[in-house]
Amino acid sequence: MSNIYYLEQKNEVNLFIHASKLNLPILIKGPTGCGKTRFIEHMGEKLGRKVYTVVCHDDLTTADLVGRHLIDEKGTYWQDGPLTKAVREGGICYLDEIIEARKDTTVVLHSLADYRRVLPIDKIGETIQAHPDFMLVVSYNPGYQSMLKGMKPSTKQRFLSLSFDYPTEEEERAILIKESGVDAVIATKLIKIVTELRRLKESEIHEDVSTRLVIYAGKLIKEGFPVLEACQHAIVESLTDDDETIKVLEQLVALHFEEADE
Repeated sequence: MSNIYYLEQKNEVNLFIHASKLNLPILIKGPTGCGKTRFIEHMGEKLGRKVYTVVCHDDLTTADLVGRHLIDEKGTYWQDGPLTKAVREGGICYLDEIIEARKDTTVVLHSLADYRRVLPIDKIGETIQAHPDFMLVVSYNPGYQSMLKGMKPSTKQRFLSLSFDYPTEEEERAILIKESGVDAVIATKLIKIVTELRRLKESEIHEDVSTRLVIYAGKLIKEGFPVLEACQHAIVESLTDDDETIKVLEQLVALHFEEADE
């Protein structure tokens, strides 16, 4: 049994297990803080496989994934990168926010994401056949996708796709209680607040409230931090820098916690 708490939403656990048995790569789509990384960690523990997580960004190079030559007092030696380690030893290589990486970096994934399951390393003249327990998983947030930053169809169609979203109010409330330890009354109020904030996204704010932020607020409250201040620092000010918008969001929070400091 996994020690990492994860509340299944649909059939994602079963899909992941079947994909792992069939050596199929997975693409996970979903907003920031909805549980993508937690899910991968949960499945790694459930399957008994090490997870190699790489957070992708513009400066990520192929060498950061595959490996590079280094020098020490004994001379030059080769050091495997996280992708190569997972391929050699077996494990889940998880590339978070894959569309943030450069196209010339992610092209190295193509031969691992189809029937070949091989990783060619030109710098050392080696082609590695993937370990039977190797699994490739990538993720991105469709909300941040643009014409300049999107997965090429030739890459995207090499993966099974799995869509994530924020949990239902009931599910998120259960997650909040489990992860932060707050009581049901506080949890219900916090979930109502974030539900309203998510509805305001298009008109007032430009970011979703992640489940992660709600848990942060809950943990502060559980430890005795003032409720309104906990919401301000964990939620409100994480969503916007605009003073007027902050005031509006603080008023919304206060409406739900009129008796918070009684």
